[in-house]
Amino acid sequence: MPDMKRREFIVLLGGAAAWPLAARAQQPLSVIGFLSGRSPGEAAYAIKAFHQGLKDGGYVEGQNAAIEYRWAGGQYDQLPALAADLVRLQVAAIVATGGVVAGLAAKAATATIPIVFISGDDPVRLGLVASLNRPGGNATGSSFFVTVMEAKRLGLLRDLVPTATLIAVLLNPSYAGFEIRSRDVQDAANALGLKIHVLHASNEQAIHAAFTTLVRMRADALLVGADPFFNGRREQLVTLAAHYAIPAIYELREFVEAGGLMSYGTSITDAYRQIGLYTARIFKGEKPADLPVVQSTKFEFIINLKTAKALGIEVPPTLSARADEVIE
Repeated sequence: MPDMKRREFIVLLGGAAAWPLAARAQQPLSVIGFLSGRSPGEAAYAIKAFHQGLKDGGYVEGQNAAIEYRWAGGQYDQLPALAADLVRLQVAAIVATGGVVAGLAAKAATATIPIVFISGDDPVRLGLVASLNRPGGNATGSSFFVTVMEAKRLGLLRDLVPTATLIAVLLNPSYAGFEIRSRDVQDAANALGLKIHVLHASNEQAIHAAFTTLVRMRADALLVGADPFFNGRREQLVTLAAHYAIPAIYELREFVEAGGLMSYGTSITDAYRQIGLYTARIFKGEKPADLPVVQSTKFEFIINLKTAKALGIEVPPTLSARADEVIE
């Protein structure tokens, strides 16, 4: 083969070898619409877990996936418009987090785009899916039943402060299923023989007002209801509980890591990782209707002994022994 032809052949061969790479580079990215009732800063740890789930499923943002983020910042009434915006963009899937309200907004906005949600309430009762094992429709995700855990949290507060005559419960009236949750927590209190008073807060000013009220009422302890809005205000809640010297229990370990007294709940990072995996599976061709809703089975009880000491509370050894982790 003449030299020129040999060089042309080598160049041609090199170009052919590069074609698959070029083709891959030009393939359209799978676009995810990420809808959240939370704020990007305080939810960073959870987003990291979601990205890990995506990566475990073979998708990486900026490589073969793109993400359009829409944040409501605790203003749940903004979620329908944000969901509609993602539908207009014709994203390949909507990931709905930061409260079941995000899932409901996405479900109302589209019956065709796949939806992967995180729900702290019963997704069947709320109409997100037909059943847990066979969701049907265009939605699936991860669920943990908050009402069951609220009863457990009340019991833990009673064990820590057995002389308590009144326990305050902080709930967000703007959150989906508020009336059901109020009734359920009252039923749990009745079953435990506890007297509770439900306080409402859906913004920062109302949180301050709620603490002023519970101090005036001489509440002995506080249960902060499970709510993405409260999760995003954990620094404020922990600071106020310390200021007013009120023993409080929360949903997530992140509260205790921030200086809160106790938490009992599921691992939120596990839930975010799971919806990342489900999103990847949907991109690979699986249908939401056929993917069972994952029910969280990992629950954590965390105690901060340093905070207990600051409050002048002696944590019973039997209670410490039940904790999954004790922060000293």
